[in-house]
This record gives sequence, structure tokens and C-alpha cells, in this order.
Amino acid sequence: MKELFRIIDANINRASEGIRVLEDIARFYYNNASLTEKLKRLRHEIRKNIMEYLPQCISERNALDDVGLPVSGSLNVDGRNDLFEVIAANFKRCQEALRVIEENLKLLGKYQLSKLYERLRFECYTLEKEYISADWALEKRKKLDTDIYCITAEEYSRGRTNIEVVAQMIEAGIKIIQYREKDKKLIDKYRECVQIREMTQKAGVTFIVNDHVDLAMMIRADGVHIGQDDLPVEKVRELVGERMIIGVSTHSPEQAQKAVAGGADYIGVGPIYRTFTKKDVCQPVGLEYLEYVVQNIDIPFVAIGGIKEHNVLEVKRAGAKCIAMVTEIVGADDIKAKIESIRRRLTW
Repeated sequence: MKELFRIIDANINRASEGIRVLEDIARFYYNNASLTEKLKRLRHEIRKNIMEYLPQCISERNALDDVGLPVSGSLNVDGRNDLFEVIAANFKRCQEALRVIEENLKLLGKYQLSKLYERLRFECYTLEKEYISADWALEKRKKLDTDIYCITAEEYSRGRTNIEVVAQMIEAGIKIIQYREKDKKLIDKYRECVQIREMTQKAGVTFIVNDHVDLAMMIRADGVHIGQDDLPVEKVRELVGERMIIGVSTHSPEQAQKAVAGGADYIGVGPIYRTFTKKDVCQPVGLEYLEYVVQNIDIPFVAIGGIKEHNVLEVKRAGAKCIAMVTEIVGADDIKAKIESIRRRLTW
């Protein structure tokens, strides 16, 4: 039965190494102190509780003659394409190793110790969920990190289709585009969104669908934007899952706080100025509400409503990092030139 200690030794190392990879990503890539602490505690628990049997484990260790090493080298099954795959692989590495430790301790008659490692395995499952949620939250924040948020409005696009307008927005380097069309037939919206999703995905542009949660899900958009009279944020989250961005239009501090509490990923702040783009818009909230959001809301936000090239700098100076424009861009003779001009003004 002494060979069982060799199995336990190998899997203590596997589990600890996997956790260390995850711990360093949480610490140095995500700057997430809470996850770093939890992973560090788990790693120490894994090693601490086997210390009584460490001499037997070390005695049975034989890394040079491990038949698994050449097998691993020949299979080429452990390639990684992105950070998410590294995270997923190392959680599975740890969980599987803990299960192996647990089963072999039972064979050695160490039942209570095996149950302790069972608890650590379940703790690892819980940590995986928390870790992946943190990864998705960071991913969503990165997708929202830009200067100009463009919104379609074919009615004001000088005879151009939404497809033509979106193509020019992408060419100009826009990184977020929202599809907003209130009066079209749903089948026409669907067809346009399918095309725009292909265009934005190819260009690495974040694509948000206004109002229609079902449509956003069907075309696998990056996100959906809802208003105050739409479905509650919490219910939308149940439908779309954790990975999809949810934006919420807000017009007051109370609405902003409610959106944050409900789990919104970003909020729209406005209308800053009087706007005629939307037919059912409320009165302007002015820069005062924007300044409240800057000081009190810790999720991304987009300033919107009546913002033009001549007043965009005023909005930026009030604290807005991301600014939405509709008619100022879709109604321009040369969309690319207009976006370049706005960006020059934003650097003043």
C-alpha cells in the first residue's frame, strides 16, 4: 500500500500548483485581493493537512521514472488559446487531484482526512464559480471601455441603411455600437442584427441590442440595453446569463442606485440636454445628474441625450469617459470624418 503515498504526493503537488497558477492570475492580472486570499488559504490547507504523512510521500516520490511524463509530452493535449482556458484547466487540475487524494486516503484507512479533502474539493468548486464570474465582469468592463458609444437611427441617416452606417462607424474605429430601431418590423430588425453581429464580431466591436432581450440572445449580441419601462434587470439577467452585458437607461440617482443593485453592467445617464431623437424621452437631467453618477456610481456609465460636437467637451469635463451620440453621427455627411472631428475635440 506504500505506492498509494506516491499517488497522494503527486496529487498534492498537482492541486497546489494549479491553485498557485490561479492565485497569481487573481493577484497580478485581476488585482483581486479577495480571490487571492481565498486561493492562498486553500493552497495552504491542501499542503498543511497532509504534513503528518509527508515523510512517506517524499519517500515514495520518483519523478525521474514517472511513466506519465513521456506520455504527456507525446499527446499535445494541454495547449492553451487564452487566459480563460488556463483558468478552467487549472481549476479542473485541482479538483481532479483533490478527488484522487480523497479516494486514496480512504484506501489507507484515513477516512476523516479523506472527508477533509472532500470539503476542500467542494470549496474549490465554489471558488471556480466566483473566479469565472470575476473574469466575466472584467471582460465586460473592457468591452465598455471606450470614448464614443454609437447608436443606429435609420430615420436620421440621410437615406443610408443601418448596415451602411455601421460599416462606416467600424471603419472610423468605433468600439461600441447599439442597434436601436423602434418602428421596424421584428423580422427586419432580426435580419439587420444578424448582419451587424457578423460585422461587429469580425471587427472586434461590442454590439448591444436595444430593448429586445430575445433578439439579443438569438443573435448572440454582446449585450442588451433596457429602459425604465422594460423588464427588471434581475429577470433579464436570469434570461441572458452572467456573460452578457446589461445596460439600463437612468434619469435620476434613485434609478442609478436601483440599476446597480439589480446587477446592471453599465447605465445610461441622461438625457443631458434636450433631445428629439426619442419620442418618449423625459426632460433633460443636465450635468448635475452626471456629476452625481461620477461621484457615486462605481460601474461604467454612458452620457447620452442631445450631445453634439459643440457641447461634447463640456460633458467630458463633467466626468463622462464614454459618450453616446446618435443624430450627430448617423446624420453626418461623412460619418468617419465627423467621428474623427469629435475625437479631436475630446482631446482639447
